[in-house]
This record gives sequence, C-alpha cells and structure tokens, in this order.
Amino acid sequence: MTLRKAKISDASSIAAISIEVWIGTYLKRGVSGFFADYALAEFTSAKIEGLISDPDHFILVSENEEGLDGFIRLSSGCTAPVSGCSEVEISTFYVQPRHHGKGVGKRLLHAALRECRDRSIESVWLATNAENTPAIAFYLSQGFEFVGEAYFRIETEGYLNNVYSYQLR
Repeated sequence: MTLRKAKISDASSIAAISIEVWIGTYLKRGVSGFFADYALAEFTSAKIEGLISDPDHFILVSENEEGLDGFIRLSSGCTAPVSGCSEVEISTFYVQPRHHGKGVGKRLLHAALRECRDRSIESVWLATNAENTPAIAFYLSQGFEFVGEAYFRIETEGYLNNVYSYQLR
C-alpha cells in the first residue's frame, strides 16, 4: 500500500470509490432516483479534477497493486456547522468496504493529520452521518471528540450528522 498525493489521472477512480462508499454507507434499503441522481451528479470525474487542482483542497490516496482503495480530502477555508472548530475540514474520507480493517483508514488519517501539523494547523473537524456507527467508533478511537450536530442537506431534505473535532497541538 502506497500513500501519495492525488493526481488528475486519479479523478475517475476517486469518483468511483465515492459512489461505492456513499451509496453503500447511506442507502441501506435500496437506491431511489433521488439519491442516485445526487450521487451521479456529485461524484463526477470533472468535479474531482477540480478539487485536485484547487489549492484549498489536499487529497491523499491509498494505492495498492490493483489501484486506489481509499482517499482522504482536507479542505481549507470551511465554516464548521458548530462553533469552536477550525476552518480545516476532513471533508471526505472514504475507504472501500472490502479494505476496512486492514489499516488503510488509519494510515490515511495519520498522514492527513501529519500534513496538518506540517502546515501548523491546530485542529480539524469532520461531520459524519449520525447512524454511521462504524465510522463514529473509528473516529472516537483515533482521538476525535464529539462537538455537536448538524444536518447534511440534499435539496430540501436534511439528514442528521455528528460533528467531531481533533486537536493537533
């Protein structure tokens, strides 16, 4: 497994992982047109290419002998949904489910936190679906602290998220 900064040529693989993980994590009872339309519009190669090129985003990928198996994205200049958080968000953190428990997530997270320390960032925050108990357990085991709640919105629909913060100092 190799960790490296994302390249433009990774955009389609990152988009595919995003669709796989997002749908597998959040759509437990089937895929409706509402959610399919959202995922297919949100997770495109063109949008990922834009993020890779944007200096406000840092994307680190995990690559095995077959291809990418996960990635993490740090985003600067983000306003947290709860007070007391920094402007640096772990805005996306996806590992293919078949690679869970193999250390991919820990390695990606620790490398992203090391990048934050190198940039003298004092804390980071993230939001995750309040029903995503495996992710919540992982974040808590890595030293994140629950700091509040917010809603993830798709059009007029809102979905409860937990917000977590990690102190780097």
